[in-house]
Amino acid sequence: MSDTPSRSGRAAALVALGILLSRVAGLVRQKLFAHLLGSGLEAAAFSAATRIPNVLQNLLGEGVLSASFIPVYAGLRAKGQEAEARRMAGAVFGLLTLLVGVVVGVGLLAAPWLVGLIAPGYTGDAFALTVALVRVIFPGTGVLVLSAWCLGILNSHKRFFLSYVAPVVWNGAIIAALVLWRAEPASVLITWVAWATVAGSVLQFLVQLPNVLRLLGGLDARPTLSVPAVREVLAGFGPAVTARGVVQVSAWVDLALASLVSARAVSVLTYAQTIALLPISLFGMAISAAELPDMSADAVKSQAERAAALKERLKAGLERMAFFVVPSAVAFLLLGDLLCGVLLESGRFTATDSRLGWYVLLGSGLALLAQTSGRLFSSTLYALKDTKTPLRFAVVRVAVGVSVGFVAVRFGAGALGLPTDVGVVFLTLVTSLTAWLEMVLLRRAVSKAIDGVPSIRSRLVRLWGAAFVSGGLALGLKALLTRQFGARAAALEEWGGAWLTFPELPPLVVWRFDVSTVLACTALLGVFGVSYFALTAALGVPQAGAVLKRVLRRR
Repeated sequence: MSDTPSRSGRAAALVALGILLSRVAGLVRQKLFAHLLGSGLEAAAFSAATRIPNVLQNLLGEGVLSASFIPVYAGLRAKGQEAEARRMAGAVFGLLTLLVGVVVGVGLLAAPWLVGLIAPGYTGDAFALTVALVRVIFPGTGVLVLSAWCLGILNSHKRFFLSYVAPVVWNGAIIAALVLWRAEPASVLITWVAWATVAGSVLQFLVQLPNVLRLLGGLDARPTLSVPAVREVLAGFGPAVTARGVVQVSAWVDLALASLVSARAVSVLTYAQTIALLPISLFGMAISAAELPDMSADAVKSQAERAAALKERLKAGLERMAFFVVPSAVAFLLLGDLLCGVLLESGRFTATDSRLGWYVLLGSGLALLAQTSGRLFSSTLYALKDTKTPLRFAVVRVAVGVSVGFVAVRFGAGALGLPTDVGVVFLTLVTSLTAWLEMVLLRRAVSKAIDGVPSIRSRLVRLWGAAFVSGGLALGLKALLTRQFGARAAALEEWGGAWLTFPELPPLVVWRFDVSTVLACTALLGVFGVSYFALTAALGVPQAGAVLKRVLRRR
């Protein structure tokens, strides 16, 4: 077992590399999108239109297949039952294809009703455009579900990189549409972008399929329930789909509440979430995905061996997550305005949008550690073939989030005398609260299942300390550079002044993002990162030492 964390670390690194490349492509896509479409009607319509068919991907895609398919498939392979695993994989693909076809057909017919449900604040042109975009995008999302099946096969065979880098081609198709039709009116451009999402979905599936067929030695996709392992997958599939459905209800409610705030709130929330999801994907998803196949193999061992193996994997995974997630949360808190400015601000995406995006990141940063840790605890329960416990806790989280979120969004900004658009920030604050609630419940369930969860409290104290010291250094340099670049006082469009300030503090400022300030911001983030690594290495954090050793070895 001594080399288990090392192997898992390499697997997680491959997942993270694939996700990083796809997320970088996603940031390029969002930068172009923000530049050409800003936070206007077309951007808001596209945000809602992609959320609706994405329900299909979230319900039947990676999360559900990770919970129900990978533990069974990896367990069969761990027992040496390769033929049974192949038969089960083919039958699941056939059943999934049938189900996706039915759901896509229903979605196309019910598009107007779905738009009215998820974006009740949309009327007139916004409503009509959103319905049209939904009908274009829905079939492509169905193909992405089949792409998630490919990911399940590749991950179970420890072929992590391809499955997570495949979304690069999806992003590439959208980027190409934005570039090719950038001179068209916004209403025409957004239609081409919608069609590009369909083309990208097909490409994402096709780039994975040859390797999957090679690993399976062919594909018998006849949908059948006669294979015992298929019935085992379906037994976990129902609770997993329900759990994802409950979570999706929460996402729908968030969008519906944001649509009641303003179109800008919907657009900026979507842009900011692209940044906020980066550490969750790179570290939470990467480590959880890399650990799930091995955890599933460990789960078929004797009770004592299983508990020891899972505890070791949990401790190593939680420590790796925290090392990267803690500084990400601090960066969102202290440097979020610069992140939004560098990554998004240009063209129709204004300084006001960047400022609102920073406030969204403030709320999102509070949830990062809980969301990433919760993913690993959920993966542990899935490996033990327990999909019902995560479902129960998802219901609790969503119930609390919906009830508290409605009150906070509707009355929070007005009660504090804040601009109306800032009401969307309260969504992220409530999300943070409920993420921590769910994580605590998941941790307790895992502790009961394996007789205890290793504590990393002392490690967290060192990480938070190093992150805030590094953040303070970056803030000091930011203050000096603000004078150097002559930042203007924050008279941010209709917000009319520098709110959220205190008498003893200077007014809020915004930078003019040109080449020199972008370079300066990049340098600031570099100082923050280097300082964090140096401090954590000095404090004896193994992950920092390992990174430094790799750098020195390469030099």
